[in-house]
Amino acid sequence: MNRLTRLSADERGVAALEFVLVFPFLMTILFGIVDTSLLLCDKAVITNASREAARAGVVVRVPQLSASEVSSVALDYAQNNLVTGGTSTTPAVTVDQSAGTSPGSPLKVTVTYSYHGLVLGSAFSSLTGPVTVSATTVMNYE
Repeated sequence: MNRLTRLSADERGVAALEFVLVFPFLMTILFGIVDTSLLLCDKAVITNASREAARAGVVVRVPQLSASEVSSVALDYAQNNLVTGGTSTTPAVTVDQSAGTSPGSPLKVTVTYSYHGLVLGSAFSSLTGPVTVSATTVMNYE
């Protein structure tokens, strides 16, 4: 009986040591999941911003929206919905009306955004750089 008591007394710090060794790994995984989720959320916002801008540009209205007005629709949508974490990165919007603005002509809106991350992404961005998220929508004029 004395041997069992001594053995359990010797192993008292093992659980604390295992926790100290495993905890950083678990936190890295948790913060990686959070950063990836925020990246996917921002990707959805960028995609919706390009769709909103393209839809606003092709809808029949007099006068039609100019390229700068279509771009401002995308920027307004993106800036109101992006999860930036305090970074002031503004998306870049490209509006291509090179085929004209007559009915049936395509309007191409591309929105590009650099995601720097909130937790792990900001720590590793010095090594790998930011992740560039881009979305393109093409719609025909009505």
